[in-house]
Amino acid sequence: MKIADFSASAARASVAAALTQDRAADDITTLWSVPADLIATAEISTRQPGVAAGIPVVHEVFAQTAPEVEVETLVADGERVQAGDVLVRLTGSARSLITAERTVLNFLQRLCGIATVTDGFVQAVAGTPARILDTRKTAPGLRALDKYAVTAGGGSNHRLTLAAMVLLKENHITAAGGVTAAINAVRKGMADSGTSLPIDVEVQTVAQAREAMDAGAGWLMLDNMEVADVEEVMRMRAGRSGGSEILLEASGNVTLDRVRALADAGVDLISIGALTHSAPALDLTMLITMDAAPCPR
Repeated sequence: MKIADFSASAARASVAAALTQDRAADDITTLWSVPADLIATAEISTRQPGVAAGIPVVHEVFAQTAPEVEVETLVADGERVQAGDVLVRLTGSARSLITAERTVLNFLQRLCGIATVTDGFVQAVAGTPARILDTRKTAPGLRALDKYAVTAGGGSNHRLTLAAMVLLKENHITAAGGVTAAINAVRKGMADSGTSLPIDVEVQTVAQAREAMDAGAGWLMLDNMEVADVEEVMRMRAGRSGGSEILLEASGNVTLDRVRALADAGVDLISIGALTHSAPALDLTMLITMDAAPCPR
């Protein structure tokens, strides 16, 4: 699975916000305790196995705080790492390294955690055609980075924004007056605006799935369906002329315990909000490892 392009602009904005929040320029503890001329080397390592993601953010943090710090990347995003592995080595002003430590780790632990959880789901469905997708259940302001981390773990991105595609969910369908009415309204909107986009329709029952197919939907999100119902929808698709062109996506309450059964049922896609909203941070640490020395005069 190809890792998505890293959004440098998103990283710049997110890092700037984090540094402002931390008042990094006013790190009084470091200013008052660490000699100004001390040069040191530090290593960022992991205390547990996982998947690396977000290494470019380390470069961005120091580009904004201390461009003279040397950032040596020892693993690439998407690589599996083991406990004790060093991800990044840093050399520069001890003050700069210590002030940036928490910002660097906050980003890196989150993104590595997302990639690691994603990798677990991807491995769980290995050998099936199913692809693992993320959702928009990302941290506010961090969506581009969160979704990048999903791809580092081998997953794929669903829509990045509300403008990327049509996704008719339960509330849209209720407000529009039903599945068919919602699909027809969207088609009219597309025609009126001269737009053509994929239409994904959330359905919660086999009857709704049948109605969506009858209305010509080309993509169905099977929300919180039991595996037996998913299998029935699969048979329904198989019995239709051109049914193989309809994408079927399982979603809702997808855990590692049941993701394989959904994949074995034959769905094309499995979307999982937990990849980004519930991924535990990977346990990383940043420590000065070499004897620090004053900057030569």
